[in-house]
Amino acid sequence: MLLHGFPENLHIWDEFASGIAKNFRVITIDLPGFGQSECIGYVHTMELMAQCVREVMRALKLRRYVLAGHSMGGYAGLALAELYGENLSGLCLFHSSSYADSEAKKAERGRSIEAVRKHPAQYLKSFAGNMFADTDDAHARKLADIIASTTPRGIIAALQGMKIRPQREVILKFAGFPVLFIWGKKDKLLNYADMLPQAEAPADKEILLLENAGHMGFYEAPEETLQALKKFANRCFKTPGRQAAVRARPHTEKP
Repeated sequence: MLLHGFPENLHIWDEFASGIAKNFRVITIDLPGFGQSECIGYVHTMELMAQCVREVMRALKLRRYVLAGHSMGGYAGLALAELYGENLSGLCLFHSSSYADSEAKKAERGRSIEAVRKHPAQYLKSFAGNMFADTDDAHARKLADIIASTTPRGIIAALQGMKIRPQREVILKFAGFPVLFIWGKKDKLLNYADMLPQAEAPADKEILLLENAGHMGFYEAPEETLQALKKFANRCFKTPGRQAAVRARPHTEKP
């Protein structure tokens, strides 16, 4: 299961999912308020997003799976780990964190909400500019097109949900599954040095630091991140009984 970040949709994974689908069944979805998924309320909590993921997987009759969440998708993945950890065979925090927002970050999200209400197009353009370490015209254009398709209501609901999410480092500490952390050393949104302490929490963990990536490692370092996630998923599924439940013919589904 690949979960997109903020303010993206499932198409952010198109190229990356194709590479994984050569070996695994891949599920991508639009989280509430993004892509073709409608808004459910005025605040989309990470718990709500986790419940949506679980309902999709229940509908597909998949009991166990590896989840990789980009940025906000990682926050939702941690909520799922807290609520439905028995369904996870592994968790990848892809440019994401178990930490709650600081007071300064909460204030920043409040300002972002006001900016979206007043000038949504201007806000989205400025946000997209911080996603890459260096200029990446082709991917930047794709990201801009994806972001532009998101409604102001969906953006605000997600900002409200991220703003109130709790600290979940303790979930990592007691995780009954392996955890993979992927961070970019040139990330303008998450300082990797500030993120590293949480990586000590899980008993079974891996860390991949991308030398020249910002917040979009699956675009900026596609081969490195693809191979790391495939290797991680193979290890997560190696326990007898888990692999048969999750691995299937190579293809990608987009509910």
